[in-house]
Amino acid sequence: MTPQQLRNSILQMAIEGKLVEQRIEEGTGEELYQVIQEEKETLMRAGKLKKQKPLPEITEDEIPFEIPNTWKWCKLSELCMVLNGDRGKNYPAKSLLSSTGIPFVSAVNIKNKMVSNDENLLCMTNQQYDNLRSGKLEKGDIVFCIRGSLGKYGYYPFDKGAIASSLVILKACYNCKVFIEYLMIYLETPLLFSEIKKYDNGTAQPNLSAKNLEKFLFPLPPIEEQKRIVEKIGTIFPIIYRYENAWQKLNELNKKFPEELQKSILQEAIQGKLCKQRAEEGSGQVLIEKILLEKERLIESGQIKKQKALAPIQEDERLFDIPNSWEWCYLGELFSHVAGKALNAKNTKGRKYKYLTTSNVYWDYFDLRKLKEMYYTDDEIEKYSVKYGDLLVLEGGDVGRSAIWNLEDSYCIQNHIHRLRPYDNICVKYFYYVMMYFKYSGNILGKGIGIKGLSSNALHCIKVPVPSLLEQFRIVKKVDKIITIINRYKKIFNCIGN
Repeated sequence: MTPQQLRNSILQMAIEGKLVEQRIEEGTGEELYQVIQEEKETLMRAGKLKKQKPLPEITEDEIPFEIPNTWKWCKLSELCMVLNGDRGKNYPAKSLLSSTGIPFVSAVNIKNKMVSNDENLLCMTNQQYDNLRSGKLEKGDIVFCIRGSLGKYGYYPFDKGAIASSLVILKACYNCKVFIEYLMIYLETPLLFSEIKKYDNGTAQPNLSAKNLEKFLFPLPPIEEQKRIVEKIGTIFPIIYRYENAWQKLNELNKKFPEELQKSILQEAIQGKLCKQRAEEGSGQVLIEKILLEKERLIESGQIKKQKALAPIQEDERLFDIPNSWEWCYLGELFSHVAGKALNAKNTKGRKYKYLTTSNVYWDYFDLRKLKEMYYTDDEIEKYSVKYGDLLVLEGGDVGRSAIWNLEDSYCIQNHIHRLRPYDNICVKYFYYVMMYFKYSGNILGKGIGIKGLSSNALHCIKVPVPSLLEQFRIVKKVDKIITIINRYKKIFNCIGN
């Protein structure tokens, strides 16, 4: 159960009469109701309250749940005055307000169920206040939001003030601290928000009229029972707040856990600690020599150009220890790679061809819903197109993000994407996981001692650990299985979290 669900459950119990026991000697809600009506008559005789038009009786069909026999269903306006602000010519323009004077309260000033005297609180002059015909606040009133953040409310702690047009004033007809505290509990309950939903007449912006707010159903217990409900809530809610803090910390841990676990698994995988080494499978050195022979053949046949030889990888250049049967190698020795074609709106040579940008390439999928086109010659299509099994690595955007092209369709790549194609038979997905680990561990974008950037030269010079081909496949099979479990955990956690 989430903290909010627990809070809602406790509040619902409170207004259903299930949080504390009923006591005969405390009287009834009906008796309190009559006292409040007498108070209203006094206010009307004193000219502080206008005579109200009687509201229709509450029918059985309207009652949302049962309450104790000692309680009474009422409508909010039978217990409180619901007062609009002055929306006429005397409504002060924002430009006429200042930071000192009499508070002019809007929804932004309501924080933690209180009207806050902070830097956002605008003020009016005595003259502006005196000109208002309605919407004047007194200490102990409750301001309630009827536009935008419906249901947001706050206790007003200052001697006087006025409200903006998005608020109304709830002024209790029964001037009793306990009743006001119980009223504030009611304003947080699921019942209150179901009433808002019933009467909300907003479209793009949620909107509620004061007249409809007057009709809200209100379960009224005797005042002594209200006092005990308020006290009980006062003891329970601090516990819920502690529970909420623990819940949030657990949620943060749960959010981080899958990524941290995946990073840990990838680290184990590319350091040779996830699978056993098997002598009969050969070595990384043998695989690299085979690939270099294939490169020599391609150079001799004119299919690729000879590359400038790189210096051997020294002991102190290696990022971590690997098994004896593995070997460090430059990524560019294993893959031919090319960056895509730069965008040029003036270029009209060739024919239009769809191309991939960084916004199409993600770790585990391709978003191909809005592919654009530009002109490519036949030679450019051959040079920049992707085919099944290519490894794509982003140079721009989320630098280092990678994906294996797993579709039969072919598109070209834009210049912020590198296309890597193996010279010989290797497990491309193993190197996809290598790139993922480098990205997770911050070895891309110049952090630590890893990759300093992703220009073509930087990509070529990435140092990667190379196991035998069979071990590459075993590593990928194991990592795939573990990541499937991690993703399943993410789905379960997201369902629980929601």
